[in-house]
Amino acid sequence: MRYVSKHVPVLEQATCATINGCEPFDQGTAKAALRHHEFRTVWIGTFISSIGTWMQNVLIGAFALGLTHQPWFVGLIYFANIGPMLFLAPIGGFLSDILDRRKFLVCCQLEQGVFAAAIAVLVFAGNPNRWAVLFCTLMVGIGYGLNSPGIASLLPTLVPREDLHGAVALQAVQMNLSRVIGPVIGALLLPAFGFGTLFAINAVSYPVAIVSLVIAKYPGHVARRSSDSGLHQLLSGFKIAAGDPLIRRVLTTMGTFSFFSLAFVGLMPAIANDNLTVAPDSTVYGFLYATFGLGCVVGSLLIGNILADKWLVKIVRLSFVGFAVMLAAFALTRQIELAFPAVFMLGCAYFLTVTSLSVSLQSHLDDAIRGRISGLWMMSFNGTVALGVLASGVILLFIQTTTLLLIGSLVAALLAVYCNLSAVRSKV
Repeated sequence: MRYVSKHVPVLEQATCATINGCEPFDQGTAKAALRHHEFRTVWIGTFISSIGTWMQNVLIGAFALGLTHQPWFVGLIYFANIGPMLFLAPIGGFLSDILDRRKFLVCCQLEQGVFAAAIAVLVFAGNPNRWAVLFCTLMVGIGYGLNSPGIASLLPTLVPREDLHGAVALQAVQMNLSRVIGPVIGALLLPAFGFGTLFAINAVSYPVAIVSLVIAKYPGHVARRSSDSGLHQLLSGFKIAAGDPLIRRVLTTMGTFSFFSLAFVGLMPAIANDNLTVAPDSTVYGFLYATFGLGCVVGSLLIGNILADKWLVKIVRLSFVGFAVMLAAFALTRQIELAFPAVFMLGCAYFLTVTSLSVSLQSHLDDAIRGRISGLWMMSFNGTVALGVLASGVILLFIQTTTLLLIGSLVAALLAVYCNLSAVRSKV
């Protein structure tokens, strides 16, 4: 069975725009998506909150290292931040489909804000208990794991179908730009204000997202009531994915890609140190990572604007090829001058790949199942990356960093062959 959105493009308008030139035709672009008030309201509010989240995600590791001087505890803090996504994303997607979506998302944001504020209070108190900090961090991670699929499934419903590509691309821009802006703000303000103040700023960012979710107009319930048991409904997302060839192919591709090819994101400090002799705490490394983030943003914008609605199936496969080439080039680079353009192009190819896959998936979904499938997407993307980084840390005890990256490049090249969405589309 094919699951598609109820919205359909207006063929007459498209023909009029492209042939007769009677109206501007920019459907499917990021600019077109931002014209919709409800989308713009939620996107801006959650963007501000996401910036605060990523500022704290980076700073909490540095704070934990200074507090304990034990790297293993820093790893534990990192997993507490990101790890819950692997287990809770399907549950969050399921709940966002069956509960009042507005109330559910507001509760998730409120829960994160409360425990983010608790971290700030602990830090201000001086010499906080490490386990209390870990617990609060884990609770924020749990809220984030439940909340993210709901936000991911909500935003595409706030625009008509013809502007879906731009909306999904802006989701990716939000995620990646916040990963650049948040750490940069934290690095600039930390010497003057300290950890406690910056953690408090993050806590204050959550009410901004809450306000945007409250004032925007969108339906609370999107799924029909079911007589099935809660467990059966929870597993229904897996059943839907298993029965739909396109959903199954996209999620399998993304999970494989995340585990084998995206470990470099978490290993970037080791790559800089081992291959480029650049210290992870240096300004040069900061610019190197920011350049990668900028490439990600450009890749997302390309899907949302220049490449909107054009040969999307071909773009998916070509972007895998481009990623494989650029990951191999970055792995073999030993000069910092060459590393900057290489990592920029790698970031661009990275999010051309991820965003084109995401757009292909979201364009295929009906709103009633969007939350459950978005939860599986978040699990296969963010959650599996955390597992890949964890496994890669062990593997690096036996092989070199460059070899690991070249294996990831090879897997991406093989996925370019496997991810033939045009073949599976004919089966749905």
